Amino acid sequence: MMGTVVDWLQRGRWGLVAGGMALAVLGGCATPGGTTSSDGSDIVTASDETETHRRARIRLELAASYYERGQLTVALDEIKRALAIEPNYADAFNLRGLVFMRMDDYGLAEESFRRAMALRPSDPDVAHNYGWLLCQQKKFAEADQHFERALAQRNYTARSKTYMAQGLCHDAAGQASQAEQALLKSYELDPGNPVVAYNLALLLQRRGDLTRAQFYIRRLNNSELANAQSLWLGIKIERALGSDVAMRQLGEQLQKRFPESRELGAYKRRAFDE
Repeated sequence: MMGTVVDWLQRGRWGLVAGGMALAVLGGCATPGGTTSSDGSDIVTASDETETHRRARIRLELAASYYERGQLTVALDEIKRALAIEPNYADAFNLRGLVFMRMDDYGLAEESFRRAMALRPSDPDVAHNYGWLLCQQKKFAEADQHFERALAQRNYTARSKTYMAQGLCHDAAGQASQAEQALLKSYELDPGNPVVAYNLALLLQRRGDLTRAQFYIRRLNNSELANAQSLWLGIKIERALGSDVAMRQLGEQLQKRFPESRELGAYKRRAFDE
């Protein structure tokens, strides 16, 4: 499932949304601004910010910008500068973990997230990020503990992101029922998220719950966020339900909008089991 998600993000037609999704879903949130206190209990305003922190924050905002553009070594340099100014900057360690995770250096990513958690134990974004890292290492039980830790924070506003990651992790662990429940919670909070809709439909299709799978994939394919993968999944679901007209309509969309896609090649070969 996780391979499917990464592939979807890389090959989708969302442009910058895909990069944002990688940050917001797979990687979590960098929170370079440092808008909460170290225990997450108060809002930090401009009058609270020291000159030292302001300088470190500016460096970290630059680092986050480079990270989002994929300039990872430059991002690391800016993070180093931020930490040289403020050695106990939790947001800097959190972003450093995201950078190393994208570099597939899981050891340094874990060390970074642990440092961030030690400095800010109740930060839900750090808990989410560390959970996703553990999930990628197939440490599913530990990952779930950190997702639950994030979700337990009363003021956490990115619950849909964490329920999605939790659902994908459950599915990778072979826990289909738990995966469905987490993805449904994510969908309830953010029904416009194409990654949630696609993976919920895929999960339901795999276990033969085709009518419900059809509901989620049709909503996605009727939106501007449809891509070749979602159309192909819709084709397979409509075919399994005997909806030949709907299947042909999706095939026409696939031909028109994604003529170079591998999904269109599979459709032309009628390779519906791929």
